Amino acid sequence: MEDFKTYLLSKNIVPETKLVYYISWITQFYAFCGKNPGDDVSSEEIASFLKHLTKSREDWQVDQANEAIQLYLYYNQRKCQNKADLGTNTQWKAVAQDMIRMLRLKHRSLNTEKTYMGWLRSFYRFLNGQSPYALDSSHVKDFLSYLAVERNVSSSTQNQAFNAILFLFRYVLDKNIDDITGAIRASKKRRLPVVLTKQEIFRLFDHLNGTGLLMSRLLYGCGLRLRECLKLRIKDIDFERGCLTVRAGKGDKDRETVLPESLKNDLRKHLEKVRNLFEKDRRDNVAGVELPGALERKYPNAGKEWSWQWVFPSKWLSVDPRTRQIRRHHIHPNNLQKQIKQAAIEAGLTKRVTVHTLRHSFATHLLEKGYDIRTIQELLGHTSVQTTMIYTHVATKNKLGVKSPLD
Repeated sequence: MEDFKTYLLSKNIVPETKLVYYISWITQFYAFCGKNPGDDVSSEEIASFLKHLTKSREDWQVDQANEAIQLYLYYNQRKCQNKADLGTNTQWKAVAQDMIRMLRLKHRSLNTEKTYMGWLRSFYRFLNGQSPYALDSSHVKDFLSYLAVERNVSSSTQNQAFNAILFLFRYVLDKNIDDITGAIRASKKRRLPVVLTKQEIFRLFDHLNGTGLLMSRLLYGCGLRLRECLKLRIKDIDFERGCLTVRAGKGDKDRETVLPESLKNDLRKHLEKVRNLFEKDRRDNVAGVELPGALERKYPNAGKEWSWQWVFPSKWLSVDPRTRQIRRHHIHPNNLQKQIKQAAIEAGLTKRVTVHTLRHSFATHLLEKGYDIRTIQELLGHTSVQTTMIYTHVATKNKLGVKSPLD
């Protein structure tokens, strides 16, 4: 157990102040199972122990216990495997499996998991057959330089690749990245956001209909990101207070934003249709919707309650990519992206219009109407006001009344 403590501290997986609790959960679990630490345990035994905890513990304690057990099992599995003796391809496959497991233990989103695994594959191809256990900081430096010089990626893309490789080294390979100061960095350019005028917004809306139009109006009217809109649940809409709650937005933060009065009636009519789909699923005994965190374990039937349903559910059932369970997910992001792209073409807009353009337009139009930057920052969910300040460069009201000498 001392080696496990050292592992957790060395990788910064668990703060030193919480380490004693993690060890306590593991000890309690094996005592509950009547086994010694390190003995084989089944998923049923873990589920039984966690269910036992829910009777007397808070949700966060059950989550912490589950994370402690999973980390200990992961540590023991890796300790018992002598992967360095395997062939190179087999080593990389084992590393990929470990990376997926650690990403899930760290509660990274499915999008993050897909992105990081994509960079792992790119790194593997770049190394051209080298063993993952022979890597050091020089390989990372060369890979980052290759991205900047050969692939001409942007600064943000290069940073994303580095974060993925850093995760690989820190949590899977048990190595540190010491010095990459010699890596060629992609140049960082300031790009102003594309913003539509109000007239262009309404021209765009004229070429949308149905659910696509409602989602687009919600994105513009509330300043939402696409995935924040897709992940809205019935309980997140408060018609009485005129607000909408974004749960676990970017950076895993909650926030409230304004709900437009002009949307309320259309939104209510839409929810009536969603209710019919929900009742059909209940009659067909379809599995409930996906729930965040440990809620599915603590409240197994909550996914079948109306308040937890998606505001924009898909018409079709699909297989959950992680649990392999058939259930109703929310609308796929590509649906709206394609609709807005086509609508922009039909509306004759010459600007490059994406779903995110509606969020940019929301912020800029508020700024032009005189709302203070801090309020807009809160509505957008930006951590730093500097991020929100970019809209001052495109808001026409902030040009200080300067007129061209030609005029």
